Amino acid sequence: MKILFLSFYYPPDLSAGALRTQRLIRALSEILPEDASIDVMTTHPNRYHSIHVSAPACEELNKLIVHRIKIPTHKGGKIDQMWCFAVYAHRVFRLVRGSEYHLVCGTSSRLMTAALSAYVARKKSAALYLDIRDIFVDTIKGILPYPISTPLAYIFSLLEGWTMKRASKINLVSEGFKKYFQKKYPCYRYSYFSNCVDSEFCNIENDGTAQKGAPLRVLYAGNIGDGQGLHVIIPELAKRLEGSVIFRLIGDGGRKALLEKRLTQLNCNNVEILPPVLRDQLRVEYQMADILFVHLHDFEAFKKVLPSKLLEYASTGKPIWAGMSGYAAAFAEQEISNVAIFQPCCVEEAVTSLSELKLMNVPREEFIEKYSCDPMMNKMAVDILTCGDSDRAGNEKAPTLPQMG
Repeated sequence: MKILFLSFYYPPDLSAGALRTQRLIRALSEILPEDASIDVMTTHPNRYHSIHVSAPACEELNKLIVHRIKIPTHKGGKIDQMWCFAVYAHRVFRLVRGSEYHLVCGTSSRLMTAALSAYVARKKSAALYLDIRDIFVDTIKGILPYPISTPLAYIFSLLEGWTMKRASKINLVSEGFKKYFQKKYPCYRYSYFSNCVDSEFCNIENDGTAQKGAPLRVLYAGNIGDGQGLHVIIPELAKRLEGSVIFRLIGDGGRKALLEKRLTQLNCNNVEILPPVLRDQLRVEYQMADILFVHLHDFEAFKKVLPSKLLEYASTGKPIWAGMSGYAAAFAEQEISNVAIFQPCCVEEAVTSLSELKLMNVPREEFIEKYSCDPMMNKMAVDILTCGDSDRAGNEKAPTLPQMG
């Protein structure tokens, strides 16, 4: 058996998608037959232009070969991302030429990696497993202005349909996606293996949380883009809480410049923006924080998502201050203790909700056990290897995979 795994990001790159792929491939490798192998086709680390991480172009580890494709440098702009993906796709076509695969897996947040996976699977007459981490058509409607978003959403909706109808099995990372996909593509069996937590950030110690009389240290660590909407909420929120809260933002992204501009306009002196850090340093940052902050922009698409950052924060035991609605808010209220939720982009609610937090670490052992990465990825690996047994839309039988040893 030969498996092709497509993921635009892969460690040592810094992204939730990269880590998810690595954990899943590790679980797959452990249950593959002796004669099986996995080819991973990804990119050289490029998630943030402000941090440089090197990695070999080709890496062989037992049953696994990782091919890293060099793409142009970029700063996260939409045109940049389109060009970078075109380079990645072209190189994938060249790398797979002459190779045969029984199964193609694609993990995708912006649809295009899923579409590329579907195309390759069709060419190779292989089974196709898709791990869908976002609803790209919905995201376009929220982020882009009306005259542009409508035709683009229509085009990508057609591409989405073409892609999904070629899948042998589809995993949805958020159960908030269920209604959307089951309505549009009702003839599928869906899996729901969500984002997860590992031991790296579990139960982080305090270094003297919330010292009396000192400003609260509020930390955000992650992407600074349209989806997070920090440029909408942080400047006014920081100004309102000047003297009582210090915001420490670690990350980069397409809206960082706009965020900095608005902070300057409001003359905010209690916000510090730092470049992305590696995960060992991030643990130190979590330890120093009093409160962890997460925010999703007030777009319809983000009412369905479950951000990986929320689960990572929850594993630390730290208080969580969250601007979210829809599925993510319901998930947090049901599953996570000591979390204060406010409507996205609403400064007044954010200020009010802050007082709901207990300024102390709380154990979340049940949560950590329920969403632990290893058991979840082990189950997902089995789901992938049995995807050839499921029926595609229209009851067209997917290619049958060789039996596991």
